[in-house]
Amino acid sequence: MRSYRALESRFARLHALGDAAGILGWDAQTLMPDGAAEGRADQLAVLKGLAHDILTGPETADLLAAAADEAAGLDAWQRANLAEMRRAHLHATAVPRDLVEANSRAVSRCEMTWRQARRDADFARLAPDLTEVLRLQREVGRAKGERLGLSPYDALLDGYDPGMRRARIDPLFAELRDFLPGYVAEARERQATEPPPLPLDGPFPVELQRQVGLALMSAAGFDFGRGRLDVSLHPFCGGATDDVRITTRYDEADVTRALLGVLHETGHALYEQGRPAAWARQPVGEARGMSLHESQSLIVEMQACRSRAFAAHLAPLLARTFGRQGPAWTAENLYRLHTRVEPGFIRVDADEMTYPAHILLRYGLETAMIAGDLAVADLPGAFNDGMRDLLGLAVPDDRLGCLQDIHWPGGSWGYFPTYTLGALAAAQLFRAAREAEPDLVPALARGDFGPLTGWLRANVHAKGSLLDTDALLQEATGAPLGAAAFRLHLEERYLGGVRDRTRG
Repeated sequence: MRSYRALESRFARLHALGDAAGILGWDAQTLMPDGAAEGRADQLAVLKGLAHDILTGPETADLLAAAADEAAGLDAWQRANLAEMRRAHLHATAVPRDLVEANSRAVSRCEMTWRQARRDADFARLAPDLTEVLRLQREVGRAKGERLGLSPYDALLDGYDPGMRRARIDPLFAELRDFLPGYVAEARERQATEPPPLPLDGPFPVELQRQVGLALMSAAGFDFGRGRLDVSLHPFCGGATDDVRITTRYDEADVTRALLGVLHETGHALYEQGRPAAWARQPVGEARGMSLHESQSLIVEMQACRSRAFAAHLAPLLARTFGRQGPAWTAENLYRLHTRVEPGFIRVDADEMTYPAHILLRYGLETAMIAGDLAVADLPGAFNDGMRDLLGLAVPDDRLGCLQDIHWPGGSWGYFPTYTLGALAAAQLFRAAREAEPDLVPALARGDFGPLTGWLRANVHAKGSLLDTDALLQEATGAPLGAAAFRLHLEERYLGGVRDRTRG
């Protein structure tokens, strides 16, 4: 197994370079002064270039070829690791080094421009840099697509969710388009028959919000010896192995926004901290893909922490922390606030029933842009038209429209569909976890995440990339990825029970 062992050593070095880039990227979005942007772009480009050289060098190709002859002597984890090495090599060798560095520099510049453009609702400022990022992403997609035998978009998507294809996504999204508008209308009609939930009266000092967030992170199982919580313009989970950094953004008039952001990113962080330690610096030890990653954030935020059971724990905790009392601070009122169905402009603040509409919009736009059917200059108008058609909203400015997300300026093309694929997977996993752990829901009412986190550790986190997405879900839930569990969840939480679909 000499060749395979040499590959393990080589990929451990690659992992170290990736960790260094992860910390530099986290810093760029949290603490780095704006004047350091160009230097940081060069630093990240060099690191990515070095990693690309190692991964695409002739020695790596020779070792992969030789390791194929050793496969019979490898165990299941080693064989899966070798398969992930081959996949990474195939992706990397498809893209020339100069394109890797050019894309990295363009993304770093565009991210910094996006900050200013978003602040000022000035899409024209972003358009030139975003056009360059899109041009390079098309080149990357074409290069990978030619090597992998895929369309450019599927090739980009494969980098975020290995094996996922538009042919798999489109029927699932068509099913959502079929039932979601009626469900949203019915949920809003039901809510209109009741008095609206009472708002929580602020202000909510940031330090107290942070204390609540830290307490809930700890309860969920976040290891502060290997991670931290900070602030950024756009909440995210990043950092490095054994150094998982999550961020949120605070609003003293709204405690819910930052708190649910913390819980969402904690779900991501638990996945990162729960990956198999024995394979922590190997490809097979990585999270399977972003659909499963998003399922872990949504199973914490949406499935668990917006539940009626968890509201029984959270309501008195918030009342004590902020020194409040009265009907607004009851568990039932908090639950109704957290499950209010109301179309809004901002994706990250959307309720779970209207959230998929935001993703359907972005998925359609990015596939069109990668295909060359939509120019960057036409993006604001197309975005606004989609918001009107899907959510009935008239976007007042681009800050609330196409400038709200960092994904496209950050080079994450092919990422957006994983959010809603993750919601589908989260519903499947939570249903399976409840069946396997009868105390899970009662435990949430006590603020105890143990049964849920323990089940996820065993059935998702510890699997790393041993299995593909459908195989992992089949093993954990008894079925591959589908929309049925998500549909049942919406019916039970928002519509008063499961629908009889045998009629009409």
